[in-house]
Amino acid sequence: MSDVVDTCEADIESATMCFACGKENPIGLQIDFHVDGDVCTAEFTPDQNHVGWQDTVHGGIIYSALDDVTANVLYKNHRKAHTARCEIRYRQQSRVGETLLLRGWIDNEKGRLVILKGEARRKSDNVVVADCETKFMLE
Repeated sequence: MSDVVDTCEADIESATMCFACGKENPIGLQIDFHVDGDVCTAEFTPDQNHVGWQDTVHGGIIYSALDDVTANVLYKNHRKAHTARCEIRYRQQSRVGETLLLRGWIDNEKGRLVILKGEARRKSDNVVVADCETKFMLE
């Protein structure tokens, strides 16, 4: 089992250029994820570099944040996996400068398939901006 943990720790170190969470990626989102058991949380404040139209955050940025908040439930628990599918539903616009609360959690597991749920809420009023169901395949 220690070999698996050692491999995962090496993988965590190799994610420094990850678009969503990599601290060394100068054009990345640099989201700081925190995991407590089977739940991952983070805060993210989109800026002018994340615009899709006028002051509305691009949907792909929201998608990336949700894909990663669910991925990190597994990743930070030393479970190596890759996204198999991610379905997102956009519910409200997200504006530049509005802090988003991100949350991801395990919903179900079936063999190597892990099904997770995620959501992005505006911090100011707790309204859901987007939510997702993401499926990951364990390696």
